[in-house]
Amino acid sequence: MSTMKRFFLGLFAVVLSWLGIVAPALAGDLAHGGQIFSNNCAACHIGGGNVVNAAKTLKLADLQTYEMDSLDAIKYQVTNGKNAMPAFAGRLTEEDIDDVASYVLDQSEKGW
Repeated sequence: MSTMKRFFLGLFAVVLSWLGIVAPALAGDLAHGGQIFSNNCAACHIGGGNVVNAAKTLKLADLQTYEMDSLDAIKYQVTNGKNAMPAFAGRLTEEDIDDVASYVLDQSEKGW
């Protein structure tokens, strides 16, 4: 997808969120984010859990506790990794990371 097209789609999502039509987490492509999650994250985070550290799940309450309940925080974590979580920079595109972050936040808001 071209940069200009992604910009306008993002702008459209922001306008819709201001109007209360869609949630801000829908800025990325959720279907694509789900695929990325399935292929890269589900082994450790199936159903929003965490097989490595059960206290740090992708459930909304845990994301809030650890100040990870924003797209920027999730994208940073996916890009750079931390502790047992590997960095996905260079393995996933920026678009992939945007989409998977949107998917994770959306799923957390829905309760997985």
